[in-house]
Amino acid sequence: MRETLLIAAETAGRILMEKYATGVTVAYKGAIDLVTEADLASEQAIVAALRARHPTHDILAEEGDYGNTGSDHRWIIDPLDGTTNFAHGFPWFAVSIALEVRGEVVLGTVFNPHNRELFVAERGQGATLNGKAIKVSSTEALDKALLATGFAYDHKVNPANNYRHFEAFQRTAQAVRRAGVASLDLACVAAGRFDGFWELKLKPWDVAAGVLLVAEAGGRVSDYAGLPMPLDKGEILASNGRLHAAMQQLLA
Repeated sequence: MRETLLIAAETAGRILMEKYATGVTVAYKGAIDLVTEADLASEQAIVAALRARHPTHDILAEEGDYGNTGSDHRWIIDPLDGTTNFAHGFPWFAVSIALEVRGEVVLGTVFNPHNRELFVAERGQGATLNGKAIKVSSTEALDKALLATGFAYDHKVNPANNYRHFEAFQRTAQAVRRAGVASLDLACVAAGRFDGFWELKLKPWDVAAGVLLVAEAGGRVSDYAGLPMPLDKGEILASNGRLHAAMQQLLA
């Protein structure tokens, strides 16, 4: 299944880079929620790779409905995380694929095909970047921390947004970055590039692989209250562990 995961990610990444080089047709799922032909082609390639090797497994993906067979195994797919970046030619986007077995994510990859950075995690086996082990940062003070976050697609009209927390962390942390790709934000926490990450209204395909990466790199993931976070919770706090309590206190 690890081999399947890597084949699917590499295939999807190749498709994304081909589309990125030639330009894509953009459609809208909502007022500012984009979908491109690259999203669809990438997802179709991933699903085909999974179906060819594991035809009885369930699939949860961002763009399509693939039914539910009741399998103990479920693949969770974001074929193009960072569609807005991709559509504007901003080279920060990823493929995210995770495997869940009986409700627990056991395999995950986040692949940035533009930078050729492949993050992989396996339950109990650690996390890697291009085959080399990674671990979270050792930053212990919030005022020395580089954090990451994002904003939901409805942030302009919905009062349940991230503005207040964003300002509070900007005033407290060393800096906050917002690049628009949750899976890569989590991967960067796992690699020690970011010290922490929080966001609202994310979907399982946004976080499934990234959550495993952070955990296997020695970090901590929870909801804002510090409780275990189901993938469909819709809010996430991830950190190197050392900053978790301080970030949780500010979010409260």
